[in-house]
Amino acid sequence: MLALGASRVIRVGIDGVDGAGKTTFADELADTLGIGGRQVIRVSADDFLNPRSVRHRQGRASPQGFFEDSYDYNALLLDGLFLHRPELAPTWDYSVFLDVDFEISVARCAARGTAWASPDVNAPSNRRYVLGQRLYLAQCTPQRRATRVIDNNAPSTPNATR
Repeated sequence: MLALGASRVIRVGIDGVDGAGKTTFADELADTLGIGGRQVIRVSADDFLNPRSVRHRQGRASPQGFFEDSYDYNALLLDGLFLHRPELAPTWDYSVFLDVDFEISVARCAARGTAWASPDVNAPSNRRYVLGQRLYLAQCTPQRRATRVIDNNAPSTPNATR
């Protein structure tokens, strides 16, 4: 998300695991930032997926491939997965990590009809995604890198934890 102010562009990254509520949160934040006529440009990482041949080069079920090869990080992106990777973290003037338990995020993905998602976190169809995201959380510690961490387990009552 870019908020165009009087003096410069402010880059805001909205991060979180699948089903954390990134898109909804970013849409609501963009609406809030737009009050008073400030121009906001919304962009999603999902607009910058690598082709399948790149995304699946480490194997269709590879958690490592999901983490390393899903997105074209040389293109402009602002809300999506893995935004606190070392090569992207310095990009953000302000960043948010939406912290959501996997049991909740995976159930949300299944409820919205995400093709791979079973409501069971441990289902084989979830392995690539859940384990890939666990790799990201362990290697990149987005909860530490983010400007603000928000518990978004209950989107109607988000709670800033840092």
